[in-house]
Amino acid sequence: MNTIKIIKASGEKVLFERDKLIASLINAGASKVITHKITDDIEASLHENITTKEIYRTAFKELYKHSRAVASRYKLKRAIMELGPTGYPFEKFVGELLKHQGYRVKVGVIVQGNCVQHEVDVVAEKDNKHFMIECKFHNSVNIKCNVKVPLYIQSRFLDVEKQWVKKSGHEHKFHQGWVVTNTRFTKDAIQYGNCIGLKLLSWDFPEKGSLRELIGISGLYPITCLNTLKKSEKQKLIEKNIVLCKHLCATPEVLNEINISENRRKNILEDAYQLCSNVILN
Repeated sequence: MNTIKIIKASGEKVLFERDKLIASLINAGASKVITHKITDDIEASLHENITTKEIYRTAFKELYKHSRAVASRYKLKRAIMELGPTGYPFEKFVGELLKHQGYRVKVGVIVQGNCVQHEVDVVAEKDNKHFMIECKFHNSVNIKCNVKVPLYIQSRFLDVEKQWVKKSGHEHKFHQGWVVTNTRFTKDAIQYGNCIGLKLLSWDFPEKGSLRELIGISGLYPITCLNTLKKSEKQKLIEKNIVLCKHLCATPEVLNEINISENRRKNILEDAYQLCSNVILN
């Protein structure tokens, strides 16, 4: 049994778990042969107090040699953080995930509550469901949403809900407030959310239907996953509302607008098409 401790980004020391590394590589689409080779090599090179960042870099470098697309999926968590520094691209990203599930979505809207108006990140509606969604984007994995966040969002939602139920046809609709974050919630935040019926969605919560799982199922990868794009180019595309690889696949001419050479365009689009190959362009 491995007894070597590694250092997480938070500074916490934990035992290295081979199964977790294997799962992350398999989830990215790596073959079993490549997965076990990378895992064996990393395990053989472990030393006390190695960081998770070092392990990630080694795994990513090896994956990249075999498949740029798999390496892109492997960096998903970091890619979502690259959607910053503002939270608006993340709000659009969340909206796209809900659109993929058939919801009618509005992003960045003013909603009238019973007492006051509220600026709401995302409003989603389908059948008898009507959601008010607050997106909490963080630039660091160490920042968690504590209980103050769902407390605040629930109070806003209750004010909005009082107004919504007055609308014709809304008397029997299921209204719910959501908090979506790209990092994690504290235990108290999860306990409170579960207690009052507020939907919480984070990178790894809930166990079934987490943000990571929804992205994997939908195939809606952010353009920040693309390793063939420079950071400055990703930001230029985001400014043009190109948030998903799907958007880039649908409008490849946008690469001309940010002065990317023909040779590089070929590689960028090849990677983008591989990432969104299971998404129906619309």
